[in-house]
Amino acid sequence: MLRGVAAIHKEPIMYETIDRKTDWKMPDAHLPDFLAARVDRYYRERVQETWNGGHIMKGRSPGPDALHLSSNDYLSIARHPEILEAMGTSIRSEGNGMLMSGIFLHGECPQLELEERFARFMHSEASVLCQSGYAANTGLIQSIASPETPVYADMMAHMSLWEGIRSAGAKAIAFSHNDVDHLERQIRRHGPGVIVVDSIYSTNGSLCPLTEVVDIGTATGCVLVVDESHSLGTHGPGGAGLVVELGLTDRVHFRTASLAKAFAGRAGLISCSRRFQEYFKFESLPAIFSSTLLPYEVAALDTTVRVIEKEGWRRTRVAANAQFLRTRLSSLGYNLNGSGSQIIALESGTEQRTIELRDALESHGIFGSVFCAPATAKNRALIRLSINASLTDIQIERIADVCGAIRERVDLGNWPSTRRMQRDPQAADDLSVVKRAA
Repeated sequence: MLRGVAAIHKEPIMYETIDRKTDWKMPDAHLPDFLAARVDRYYRERVQETWNGGHIMKGRSPGPDALHLSSNDYLSIARHPEILEAMGTSIRSEGNGMLMSGIFLHGECPQLELEERFARFMHSEASVLCQSGYAANTGLIQSIASPETPVYADMMAHMSLWEGIRSAGAKAIAFSHNDVDHLERQIRRHGPGVIVVDSIYSTNGSLCPLTEVVDIGTATGCVLVVDESHSLGTHGPGGAGLVVELGLTDRVHFRTASLAKAFAGRAGLISCSRRFQEYFKFESLPAIFSSTLLPYEVAALDTTVRVIEKEGWRRTRVAANAQFLRTRLSSLGYNLNGSGSQIIALESGTEQRTIELRDALESHGIFGSVFCAPATAKNRALIRLSINASLTDIQIERIADVCGAIRERVDLGNWPSTRRMQRDPQAADDLSVVKRAA
């Protein structure tokens, strides 16, 4: 792909800065002591001592030329005219519909028809629509695991999967990130159970070695759950995801996804067998005690599936943009921790360093997402750059140029992630992953 040449601004782009200092010392007289102490600890330890009275999530206000790399709208379809038209038509004709739990749905019904549509899209026998990806994951684990069930979770699996394990009262057994040997040792020690992984990990964009994980799960009699939130729509034939791309649909029992990523909507999804579909709707607590999707959400998602299937250029574009930027950032000395996707993480380490990185990027009009505890391990905070299909060649060049220009300002050479890469280049090297994902 041809790349334009974009010179970095000699002086930082200035944006309006809002004073976001918090009066953290003001007590809340209405709270009992045990809760007031917990709230006070947050303001004292994080806001005052770690963030110096500011807030790690609240930096500059973006200007008109800012590049927003915090959205999960990877395919740039949030304002697609066909989707907006479907939403508008539904709102005008149906309003918000009938508000009730999904357990009451039967017969000819748009939401049930959409579940059939998603099943075909994912090459699955059936699917279930949930209120969110979080509800899908917590509800699924709660309905398949019990206190006697070991659940093997990648250490970087999404928090909703961990919450599902807790909700089920199951035994959580972690294994090192993408370490299939460690996974196998854990299963041999504790016995068959449930394996939960992400196909693409949302924190750093690394790809799960799905084929190897599935081989181990099959050999040991485990149930396999793959969260495809960050690969559904962006990967696989027609956007059907990495499980389909790798030919693993008949060996993975459940796939889940948040439709607030590439589908730019607000819902969750589970692929499953038809028999399990019925069981889930009457066993999962989030399914029983939450309302259905609204009619305009169903109409929008139905149209979104068609858009994603037919506009394959969006997947091609986001993949090319991400590949180019990953290669450039690696050459600049950034440790991308195995990113092989549209998610690129700059792991600065402590929260103080991450605030410095945030400010350096934002001073040049680059706005990413801050990830810190509990979304990351302590002292492994980072800025996540979410690449999308609408970024132009010149804009991608601008991101790379800015990251090159700020290296000294952010003390890149002394980041813990940089030192890890220098100690063990093979372990931190992402280029093989980049080539595999291209």
